[in-house]
Amino acid sequence: MFRHTLLKAIATTAFAITASGLFTTGSALAATPGNMDELLELTLSQRERDAAANAEREAKFQAQRDKQASLLAEAKAELAAERKRGLDLASGFDANEKAITEATATLETRAGNLGEMFGVVRQVANDFSSVVNNSIISAQFPNRSEFVVGLAQTKELPSIKVLERFWYELLREMAESGKVAQFKTKIVEPDGKPAEALVTRVGPFNATSNGRYLNYLPGPGQLAVMARQPGAEFEAAAKTLEAAKSGYVKTVIDPTRGVLLSIYAQRPNLKERIDHGEAVGYVIITVGVIGALLAVYQFGYLFLVRLRVKRQLASIEAPQADNPLGRVLSTFEGSAAKLEEDAEIVELRISEAVLKEVPALERFQSFLKLAVAAGPLLGLIGTVIGMIVTFQSITESGSSDPKLMAAGISQAMIATVLGLGIAIPLLFAHAWLASLSKSILQVLDEQSTGLLAGRLEAARHA
Repeated sequence: MFRHTLLKAIATTAFAITASGLFTTGSALAATPGNMDELLELTLSQRERDAAANAEREAKFQAQRDKQASLLAEAKAELAAERKRGLDLASGFDANEKAITEATATLETRAGNLGEMFGVVRQVANDFSSVVNNSIISAQFPNRSEFVVGLAQTKELPSIKVLERFWYELLREMAESGKVAQFKTKIVEPDGKPAEALVTRVGPFNATSNGRYLNYLPGPGQLAVMARQPGAEFEAAAKTLEAAKSGYVKTVIDPTRGVLLSIYAQRPNLKERIDHGEAVGYVIITVGVIGALLAVYQFGYLFLVRLRVKRQLASIEAPQADNPLGRVLSTFEGSAAKLEEDAEIVELRISEAVLKEVPALERFQSFLKLAVAAGPLLGLIGTVIGMIVTFQSITESGSSDPKLMAAGISQAMIATVLGLGIAIPLLFAHAWLASLSKSILQVLDEQSTGLLAGRLEAARHA
């Protein structure tokens, strides 16, 4: 019984030693042996299979070991090569450091006074950069500002090529300053939109396009149309210059390169000056316009009357009713005897006829006198109002800034000028009309009195 139990135990489990020397449990036998011989045979066959598997594993392990050894050898060879390369690079780096040091020393030796010259170049470039940035010539030759500014800020010794270009830019600025040139470029319109235009440049002073004056914008490096032009006279001069092909023409040059033109363009025109006078100014102008119209009308009337009076003097015996002299002479009616008897009555009738003509001849002169006297007084009112506005601005702001007081002072001065402006011309107009009317009245008095005396004398001799 013990033997049978032992066979079952042996048949159930088989042991084998692996290539690594560890014990592993084998698989169960395919069949249960019936006796010791079968068990022995089965064990042998199992052992042979295990030995073959172990041999196969050992072969694989040896192959992997050989491969690892080959890789290790290659890695060691590569490491040795890299170490050799590192030594070569370190040697080359040291050699380059030595060469750089020698080259730097040679450069410093050969440079000599070039460092001092470079300082002068930088200083000149710095001064020239401000000229280039604000010059109208830069609109015709762009991208030179960046070069000059870069040269002024560089820390490196400039090359011969850079120095030659800088020398060329200096000469070009001087040469173009004495030229009148035309070129096409984009200009900025008053509405902010760019437009292609033909620009006429007068040296570095001013530029025009189609009669309009341009300002140079240093930031974008473009020309822009002045929002407010200096006036029709300046625009006509600009168009004349633009149309000229040769010879000499009269034009405008701003030596301040646009500053004076901008200031002049800001001067108010006649309408703006009148607007500064506000309500008082409009009243003064209304009075002046009415006075001027009445004076012109009366001057035309007196001129026509004078012509008719002269024509009546040529035919004194045939009075006409279309002129004052003819109407006065028409009062001499009746016989000479009756005229002598009623001489005083006839004289009174002549005076009456002359007095009838006076209102038409001296018409509107009273209004002109009033306008001459009222003009300065109205101007004084505007002056007082303007000073009140000025003092009010000083009180509100707490300072005497001229810009704050400009509105009130302008109103005061404009009102004064307008008042005097209408009074002086109307004063001359009144004097002229008075002179014309008096001359006509003198003719009426002379002719009527002379004619009366002549007829009375003729009547007495008869």
